[in-house]
Amino acid sequence: MKSRGPYRRHSTPFKLQLCQDIRNGVIGRCDTQRTYGVSANLIQLWLTQFDGGELSDEEAEASDIAEYEAQIGAQIAKSASSRWSWTWF
Repeated sequence: MKSRGPYRRHSTPFKLQLCQDIRNGVIGRCDTQRTYGVSANLIQLWLTQFDGGELSDEEAEASDIAEYEAQIGAQIAKSASSRWSWTWF
């Protein structure tokens, strides 16, 4: 039996844009499924959250800021470790 693929997570801005496009008639649900490889149940869940106000721009901005801070922290840690390696030579 073949194992499943890796667990995927979708960002809040992606979900927001997708829901807005579906609700505005830019793209249909079937096209969304085919294009992005997202199940119908997941699309329905996101649309329910979108309609209920659970997906918001504030969450998207907060997740973007947290993601950006994590990237900066990783770069700082990487540069700090490379500085130490250069000082020993």
